[in-house]
Formats: sequence, structure tokens, C-alpha cells
Amino acid sequence: MKKIIIVEDEEILRNLLHKKLGNEGYDVDVAENGEEGLSKIKENKPDLILLDIIMPKMGGFEMLEEMQKEEELSKIPVIVVSNSGQPVEIDRAQKLGAKDWLVKTEFDPQEVIDKVVTQIGKGEKEDFIEEKKEEIEEEREENLKDNPEEENKEF
Repeated sequence: MKKIIIVEDEEILRNLLHKKLGNEGYDVDVAENGEEGLSKIKENKPDLILLDIIMPKMGGFEMLEEMQKEEELSKIPVIVVSNSGQPVEIDRAQKLGAKDWLVKTEFDPQEVIDKVVTQIGKGEKEDFIEEKKEEIEEEREENLKDNPEEENKEF
């Protein structure tokens, strides 16, 4: 299962993203600040990080700087979720390895899912459904080879 860590100090947003991503089939963990987030990232090596920039104890830019010091951590895709969409901040985050950026006041949860899927693919729920569809289609094709008259039957 693909792991995501949400590092966000706003409880309502943190809980909303946790629930939405969990429902999509991702294994989601949360952290309230940069220190806790960095610790969980080092411990759990997630597939993706959703990161706020302005937080207590350690901000998002500081976290990105720390992550760049460790090769393994520097490869983890980061999507910044921030109140600001200032080009200078986006540029700084990208230089520190962030792959994408969302402005909190302008996004909807589906946009977050879309950006996560772009970075690491669908959660297991979607993978499971796709696998089942493929299995059913393969079974149907095998049955048609054995029984061609079944092709026009309704299910």
C-alpha cells in the first residue's frame, strides 16, 4: 500500500486530507509540525509527502532543506499545501525538491487526489478495482473462446 504523510498544523485540513486519501486506498499518517513530520518521514519512508510551509517547531522550507541532506529522503515526492502562492516561494520550494504546489484557499480535495495520483499513482482501492475489471474481462474472453455462442448473451 502506498504511504503518504501529511505534515499540516491546521487540524481540520489535516483530518480532511487524511480521510479523503484514506478513502482512496492510501496508507496515511499525519504530523502536526515539521519536527514530528521529519521524524515520521525518516522512520516510515513514505511514497509521498503533503507539506505545509508555515508551521510551529519547524517549517516546511526547513523540512525540505533537511530532507535534501539525505539522498533517500530527497527522492520522496513532496506536494506543498500552503496559504501562499507567491512565485518566489513556489520557486524556492521547487529548488528544494517539491514536485507540486497547492494554495489552500483555492483547491478542492479532488485536486489533491489528482496531484497525488500524478506523482505516485492510484491508491489500492483503484488498483484493486482495475485488477478485478481486467480479471473479469480476461475470464470473459477465455469463455468466449470456449463458447463463441455466448458472445451476444446479456449478463
